[in-house]
Amino acid sequence: MSRRMKSPAAARNRQPILDVLSRILPERATILEVASGSGEHGVYFAEARPDWTWQPSDPNAEARSSISAWRESAGLDNLLEPLALDVTGIWPAGPFDAVVAINLIHISPWEVCEALMARSAERLRQGGVLYLYGPYRRDGRHTAPSNEAFDADLKARDPRWGVRDLEQVVGEAQQHGFMLEQTVEMPANNLSVVLRLHP
Repeated sequence: MSRRMKSPAAARNRQPILDVLSRILPERATILEVASGSGEHGVYFAEARPDWTWQPSDPNAEARSSISAWRESAGLDNLLEPLALDVTGIWPAGPFDAVVAINLIHISPWEVCEALMARSAERLRQGGVLYLYGPYRRDGRHTAPSNEAFDADLKARDPRWGVRDLEQVVGEAQQHGFMLEQTVEMPANNLSVVLRLHP
């Protein structure tokens, strides 16, 4: 049986995410992806951008097995072996040009978001990017009924989870030297949030 897990959401959103990343990241970028899940994003991005070095990671052993299987199948030199990385734990030294977190901060406790901001600020080069993808509330309100239903489902699974307020997330990032560069409307009522580290 194949160890390669498949996510329908990853298949839908990978090209729109790649489009945004290609606009905001330099050539020959070194990118750390946290909470990589199945590994489908990493293999797709590394294949499309051979000039990028993509470092996937996930705290879950089954996810890392899936990432490794996708990596072996693709045979890409610029897609590295996945790291066992818990965002709240010890990070690799870096430095990185970007940290990418797709569908993470709503499916984790708030302290994961806090750690993501703090550790990214320490590991990114000056001018580096923290890229977030997922659903957000704006001005205290959900942007679509589907996001409101998703939020309720997340909180039922774990009361510490939930769709975050964009303003609160940006405020946390600003405490660590990030500036909100842009937000981009994405498929299925999601947002790309581009935070850039300033001196």
